[in-house]
Amino acid sequence: MKLPSSYLVIYCSLVLGIIWATTVRANPWPQWRGPDASGHAHSGNFPVTWNLDENIKWKAELPGRGHSSAVHSDGRLWITTALETPASEEEKKERLKTNEGLPTVTVLSEVSLRALQINPETGKIIQNIEVLRKKSPQWVHKLNSYASPTPVIEGERLYLHFGAYGNACLDAKTGEIIWKNTEEKLWVMHENGPGSSPLIWGDFMIFHLDGSDNQSVVALFKQTGKIAWQIKRSGKLRENPQHKKSYSTPIVENFNGQPVLLSCGADWVYGYNPKNGKELWKINYGILGFSNVARPILGNGMFYLCTGFVKAELHAYRYHNLTTPKLAWKVTKSVPKITSPILVKDHLYVMSDGGILTCLIAETGNLVWRERIGGEFTAAPTYANGLLYFSDRQGKTTVIEPNDRLIIKAENVLDGTPHMSSMTPYEESFLVRSKNGLYRIGK
Repeated sequence: MKLPSSYLVIYCSLVLGIIWATTVRANPWPQWRGPDASGHAHSGNFPVTWNLDENIKWKAELPGRGHSSAVHSDGRLWITTALETPASEEEKKERLKTNEGLPTVTVLSEVSLRALQINPETGKIIQNIEVLRKKSPQWVHKLNSYASPTPVIEGERLYLHFGAYGNACLDAKTGEIIWKNTEEKLWVMHENGPGSSPLIWGDFMIFHLDGSDNQSVVALFKQTGKIAWQIKRSGKLRENPQHKKSYSTPIVENFNGQPVLLSCGADWVYGYNPKNGKELWKINYGILGFSNVARPILGNGMFYLCTGFVKAELHAYRYHNLTTPKLAWKVTKSVPKITSPILVKDHLYVMSDGGILTCLIAETGNLVWRERIGGEFTAAPTYANGLLYFSDRQGKTTVIEPNDRLIIKAENVLDGTPHMSSMTPYEESFLVRSKNGLYRIGK
């Protein structure tokens, strides 16, 4: 029986509606480490094992190089990358005369900083948008990239931060550039390249600018990109400029009924009022702590942070009913300088850069167990499916069952190239970035 055209129109509309509903049903992962910055995925049946022949939905060949993680919302998936034009040997030699930091750096003649929109169902690149272009950019450390900060997606907008190179806002649907901000007062010398990711809170896009020359926290009006406030770090720092830089990402949490921007810089952790940048308190680590990378995490009326280089410590601060948080406990052995901690119920897990995994009682800091996993780690861990996922620089993801002893459920290898980025859950799958591309891993 042939249906009238009006019925066909209604039927097609219903089908398209179902397809769209299915597409946008995925729980959003709008920023680095997820909606609440905890590294916890939504509930679902995520894969435990994979390789190039098992549980691979697609692979996207990404142009350029980057260490940012993918973000998504309403079926729109974005990631950043950098197209690099290497400097000549003569140019490299001349520019590195002013390098007072590490010699293991990448020097470019030019860099094109880009945002890529990817079809989450096929892996096809839908849009490849040049956001910023910079000649003779600062060098970056060999373990870093020019596109390491993870963007933030909120509603119809994508917010991008490329450290001192600038900031931008794109229409998340069309890719149209809504605004850019490359003001000179937002310029710092990163030494090792940009690393801190931004966050969106209220009307603001907030980020750190902790260089070897200047250190501040900045909020831009997210609608226009204009500076709302910029607060210089007040804590006294070491004389060596290399000990003044930091790459940590802030987080906002309600402390005793008041929103507080929790911000780790060199040698100090700060609490700011995110509405205006007013400093509420600051606490000295008590040791030399700089080049911080790990994002602090929260739970149990406490926050946990890693102090960074040279000798990292793990600190737990209690803030419930306190005007200024107070150190509850600290751990000094096998603490990561780069990777972030993760909290699962009453246990805290930290993976050292050199592959030693430590499980602690989150309330007291008492050791449950400490075991060598092996490998070298940079990416922050993810908790999904009741399991912990740790990806390393050798391209292996080790899957751990949270327990009072070490239980390894799987060891998964893709193409054998480094995993420098954190995993992004999408529906019941993972988006994993290796040096060779972006994979969607799922059953």
